[in-house]
Amino acid sequence: MKRRLPLSIQVLIGLGLGVLAGLALQGAPGFAADYIQPVGTLFLNLVKMLVVPLVFSSIVTGTCGLGDARQAAGIGARTILFYLCTTAVAVTLGLLAGNLFPVGRGLGYALPDAPAEEETVRLADTLLNLVPANPVAALAEGNMLQIIFFAVALGAAILALGGTGEPLYGVFDSLARAMYALTGFVMKLAPVAVFALIAPVVAQLGPQVLLSFLGVVALVYGACLVHVLAGYSAAVWGLGRVSPLRFFRQALPAMVFAFSSASSAGSLPFSMEAAERLGVPHPVRSFILPLGATINMDGTAIYQGVCALFIANAYGLTLSPAQQLTVIVTCTLASIGTAGVPGAGAVMLSMVLQSVGLPVEGVGLVLGIDRVLDMARTTVNITGDLACCVVVTRKTQRTKNRTDRR
Repeated sequence: MKRRLPLSIQVLIGLGLGVLAGLALQGAPGFAADYIQPVGTLFLNLVKMLVVPLVFSSIVTGTCGLGDARQAAGIGARTILFYLCTTAVAVTLGLLAGNLFPVGRGLGYALPDAPAEEETVRLADTLLNLVPANPVAALAEGNMLQIIFFAVALGAAILALGGTGEPLYGVFDSLARAMYALTGFVMKLAPVAVFALIAPVVAQLGPQVLLSFLGVVALVYGACLVHVLAGYSAAVWGLGRVSPLRFFRQALPAMVFAFSSASSAGSLPFSMEAAERLGVPHPVRSFILPLGATINMDGTAIYQGVCALFIANAYGLTLSPAQQLTVIVTCTLASIGTAGVPGAGAVMLSMVLQSVGLPVEGVGLVLGIDRVLDMARTTVNITGDLACCVVVTRKTQRTKNRTDRR
């Protein structure tokens, strides 16, 4: 029985064939647009179909799952706070990198529809719009910030009901599982979709777009490196009182496996061993590391920030400061429930693009290099989990010592 190639390899093959087809069709971009691009458009429509029910159900169930964290009291609160803060810092770093090095500018990629007149969005409006006046309307319109807010609030309410809320939790849990399965089916079409999405772009814009792809990869990897070496070093030294050199030496095996496999779940045994070598108690590492696979998305947040600005530049659009704040809030809130979703990179990027009014079709510009970027994202996430273990262990020990003295 022949073994099938991993999906990631199939996507890379689709990307390569799409680039070659695009270069061959430079003299006939209309053919690529009329006969190849519709296949990619179909895939994007499937992704759009998934976004709202997938995000809503997964965040509701993810919030309910924090019941264990609440029972763990101080450990849970510190863990969640650490993850949410570092996610916000990570997406800010990604946006900063995208602003300093505006890759994609000048590509002049055509908007799928006539662009609406640009409106001035105030910061106060952005914050007020977090709360939906009509949750059903927010779901129907795909207002992602309001959907996330309502999902978190509903999940917290179900959690507060205890046993009474279990039937409703079961409904959302079943819906989330069904959406995970459906997402898995849709992502199997990704190799063909990448071919169909990239070929018309290269046929229309030529090799210039390939240089932009290299720029996106360089920006994401550079921002990830800064976040790991500067951000996590400051955290483990300043909050955890562990030497950064010792931390990275013990974490290196898990980081290498995460980079090569691009799998957070597959890296978990290596992370457990690294946390043990770093002196993290078994109850702490057994709680934090699996939770990190659900809500720690630092690497993905960096990717979202860079890619949102790249896509905006490619379409000749500008993200205002209020829109960039929306990206930060969306990524931070979404980290509660979407990290474990198959194809989370494409789905979350679609959600971020929707939240700031960018064309979801822009996902096709980066989908082909997603596997290369996923290696960096996963490595950052795994390193962040271990940094959290170190910091929470230190803070928990200090709290316990103060309690014992009393």
